[in-house]
Amino acid sequence: MGELNHECGVAAVYHAAGPTVSTLAPISGDPNSVTRMIPRMLLDMQNRGQLAAGMSSFHPGRTALLKTHKEVGTVAEAFRLNHKAKFEAIMRGQDGLAAIGHVRYATCGGADRSYAQPFEREHGRMAKWFAFAFNGQLANYQELKQELLDQGDYHLKRDTDTEILMHLLSHELQGEGLETDWQGVFSRLADRLDGAYNIVLLSAKGDLIVARDPLGFRPLCIAENGPLFAAASESSPLANLGFQNIRSLEPGTMVIANRSGVRIERFAASPRRAHCFFEWIYFANVASTLDDRSVYLSRATLGEELARLEDVPLDPETIVVPVPDTAKAAADAMAFALGVRSVEGLMRNRYVGRTFIEGTADRAAKARLKYTPLPEVLAGKRVLLVEDSIVRSTTMRALVHEIRDRGGAREIHLRVACPPIIAPCFYGIDMSRRDELFATKFLNSPDGRISLEDQDRMAKELGADSLRYLPVEAIARAVSMSSDQLCRACITGQYPSAAGQKLYQIDIAGGSQPKGAGGKRAYEMAAASTPRSRT
Repeated sequence: MGELNHECGVAAVYHAAGPTVSTLAPISGDPNSVTRMIPRMLLDMQNRGQLAAGMSSFHPGRTALLKTHKEVGTVAEAFRLNHKAKFEAIMRGQDGLAAIGHVRYATCGGADRSYAQPFEREHGRMAKWFAFAFNGQLANYQELKQELLDQGDYHLKRDTDTEILMHLLSHELQGEGLETDWQGVFSRLADRLDGAYNIVLLSAKGDLIVARDPLGFRPLCIAENGPLFAAASESSPLANLGFQNIRSLEPGTMVIANRSGVRIERFAASPRRAHCFFEWIYFANVASTLDDRSVYLSRATLGEELARLEDVPLDPETIVVPVPDTAKAAADAMAFALGVRSVEGLMRNRYVGRTFIEGTADRAAKARLKYTPLPEVLAGKRVLLVEDSIVRSTTMRALVHEIRDRGGAREIHLRVACPPIIAPCFYGIDMSRRDELFATKFLNSPDGRISLEDQDRMAKELGADSLRYLPVEAIARAVSMSSDQLCRACITGQYPSAAGQKLYQIDIAGGSQPKGAGGKRAYEMAAASTPRSRT
């Protein structure tokens, strides 16, 4: 759904020094050209963030051992992909044996360049000079922030957990010698962090670190080709570069790549998992495989689940229409199971610029710019409109109106390949307040379930003829993973971490809160009521 946005994607490459050069190097025989893979990897993860993009690279022969390039905008804008000479100039400046990259969507912090990642912390000692990028969100951000400020000599330039994480990393590196014990650094960090965090870090000594949090909220994939190692938030960027044997990094583990080789170490215990189910049903590229589960097959299974629930009479004038693009796999599978046609009656306007859309007055206007209904497909039809999720409902309300008014549909039956969203996310998805959510206004059941009568009232509110959600149990079946391995907090109100559960209880008790980063009001109230240890 266009109303829902994600917190970022990360990428990393490392080429070991030596006589052998990976056949995947962009410039044949030149190991320093592997950094040119980063913009391509980020382009393949543009779905994870369009606000800013950047990279940092390491080259032992440069005065600036670490060098960072980042800009606000899409990957194409940040790296000048449509201007060959300017792109080449950027890439020549970024040549090296290792690099990290990042695409950003902000769930907290501002939209200016200073918030773009990677963040680089310069230092005279190479072991303390590093750049890093971060995918996720810390649920105990406000508490960590207050701990720093309570020391009296910290000044924070930005309202973002990325800056907090930078200071925590710097603190942990203070006691390190010439050879950094990265496993120890991240083990100590894990004791303090609550929430979702995938981290890629590059030091001025040429060490590359790739770490996934102990609960495994966000996906993180790795692969090797001879002396070349690479990592990305999804598998598709690695596959598109030619890597094989792509696999997921286990939660609570890290990759350390340096002159000693490439090795995987455990830095934190991982007694349970909490993979975000939204990765499979919405965020990830449909071509990706995450934690051994295909995104495409998961979405197709969601469509089959919808078909089993269908109770609308079917006739030759009944069609299934997906909301582009993430609902297409579910819609096609649903239509096949029902024996009706799946057609593209709603076209996405792919060439309307991001900035132009963001400059419009409201979500309804944005929906009209982004989607065009086709009367020649929709007119007089009973439409089963398939969407991956409904969060705030403004976009869906506008789409229903457009399909009926401009498209001429006779009936519109909404089918949502997800259960109702009834709780905020404190782990990196842009739905930070309970009172923002459409479904919460219709809750009558203490366990969060919405009855058929409730769904009928919701359909009327949206201007549709009917509305059906998937049950909570369908998600685990679709992802082929047990429910205790998934984070389903936004559809159950049960959070997998202590800070997340606490923020939710504060949100419920406090009612309406001012809009902010991950429930900023809740963060502040949680910090005020939690005893703090000093750093």
